[in-house]
Order: sequence, then C-alpha cells, then structure tokens
Amino acid sequence: QVQLVESGGGRVQAGGSLRLSCAASGRTFSRNAMGWFRQAPGKEREFVTAISYSGGTTYYADSVKGRFTISRDNAKNTVYLQMNSLKPEDTAVYFCAAGGKISSWSDEYHYWGQGTQVTVSS
Repeated sequence: QVQLVESGGGRVQAGGSLRLSCAASGRTFSRNAMGWFRQAPGKEREFVTAISYSGGTTYYADSVKGRFTISRDNAKNTVYLQMNSLKPEDTAVYFCAAGGKISSWSDEYHYWGQGTQVTVSS
C-alpha cells in the first residue's frame, strides 16, 4: 500500500515557476515508477511526466518538454515536478501516482494522491 500527498501548488503568473512535491508512505516507494498527471476543468485527465523507480528513465508529454522536470529522492520517498515557463494552459489539478512500471497510461498506476491546484494567470 502506498499513500501519496502532493504539495507545492498555487497561483503564479505566466512565465513563472513552481515546484510540486509528492511524499509517499510505504516501504515500496523505491520500487514504484511515479507519474504526474493533470486535469483541467472540463477536460479529461492527461499525462504530464513519469520517472522509473531508479530515476534513470523519464517520459514527458510533448506539451511540457523542455519546461518541466521530474525527479525523485528515494531516500526521502519523494518525487518532484519542477515547472518552469508556466503558461495559462498549464492550469489544472496535478496528481501524482505510483505504479509498477513507467508509463504514460493512467491505468498502469495503482495509487493516486488527492491532487494540488496549479493556476497560471496571464
């Protein structure tokens, strides 16, 4: 069982930065791939980025490549999402998720956090 708690969301102007954190409980964190997804009002949840259990492999959605960076600290049971050059279209609730293998498919993730709101104003 893995419990996930996101933090770091907030309101920022376009062009600004935020860093989200996702703290995980449970001894199996280091064996889980981790992903970030987001859901904007009236839209389906979409993949943002993911990282393998070792941190050696990362995936990014085209819309965030070059602006967002995912990382993890297995000693702290935490995964991070550094978001730079934010745009109004990045406004959404951001969720972290844990799964058995790195994937852009939400079905591969078995544990989800409650989400944290990110609002980017123009």
